[in-house]
Amino acid sequence: MRVFACPKCRAWVEFEDRVCLACDTQIAFDPDFDELVRAEEHPLCRSRDDIGCSWVASPDPAAQGACDSCRLTTDGPPADDPTAHSQLVLAEYAKRRLIRQLRHLALPVVPRQGDDGLAFRLLAPVEGQGVITGHADGVITIDLSESNDPHREALRIRLGEPYRTMLGHLRHEIGHYYWLMLVERGDGTIDPFRELFGDERQDYGAALQAHYGDGPGEDWADQHISHYATTHPWEDFAETFAHFLHIADVLETTATVGVTVDGPHGVPEPLAGRILSTGAVELTDLSITEVLGRWHGIAMALNAMTRSMGRQDLYPFVITPGVARKLEHVHELVRARTAAAA
Repeated sequence: MRVFACPKCRAWVEFEDRVCLACDTQIAFDPDFDELVRAEEHPLCRSRDDIGCSWVASPDPAAQGACDSCRLTTDGPPADDPTAHSQLVLAEYAKRRLIRQLRHLALPVVPRQGDDGLAFRLLAPVEGQGVITGHADGVITIDLSESNDPHREALRIRLGEPYRTMLGHLRHEIGHYYWLMLVERGDGTIDPFRELFGDERQDYGAALQAHYGDGPGEDWADQHISHYATTHPWEDFAETFAHFLHIADVLETTATVGVTVDGPHGVPEPLAGRILSTGAVELTDLSITEVLGRWHGIAMALNAMTRSMGRQDLYPFVITPGVARKLEHVHELVRARTAAAA
């Protein structure tokens, strides 16, 4: 996420802020210009007071006063459930980050009409009836319990996952949607996909049962970014797509806050030599080799800093040559879409 400035005093304000702490100006995000604007000069999302939405209202009359992110939520928890409401606030917070990034990459974000387009169902378990996070033909369902830190961390540990966040869930599920949009419905893209990820026509239920039964084998990390990516070609693509979004967002952030990795220093003969890494605002201007070259140093520095705080690695993944080829496939799909939208 790039850095934003207050439209009045130009102080540094965060993407989610609704007021500048330096000058008390009410602000809102305008996705059409990718800028924070003075709230008083624009119609605001109807959910600003209810869930703390920080966006301006969509100019499309069909949005009925909602912003371009909130209008995508077609189902939510009961209004009289305070716990679910607080979880909804956090989920929508993450979704706004996702939607802004998708728009920045010029990926299609079309509100659902009939059987086409994108929609989010952000639901909480009711009376013992659970919610299954997943994607089905453009409809993304999210279990709001994932907004609860202890619940999510317990699942992360039980499932042996190195990383689990609400934003990560959203990026994974949107990966399924873009497989549908960019691969299945793309021209000449299904065969290259199958060569890298496998044949998605294999039985998904049987693959899921095998994954949780026998496991993926000891060498799974050679070709997969995560353990879950081994389940089925659909999951492999979704995990890879989410990982691409992780890298893109962090590199945009490092570029705009001015973080450069240039070292290491303080040792007479660095074992790996000097590492020079900078971020990138427009990832689609770069090849995947350039992207991963920049990411390598940034990821190493991030892990070194989180270890200095006594925390686990912020980036607990390894990009092997096999994973890099899959990331390149996703990168080229996104680049083609960005070029077509220009």
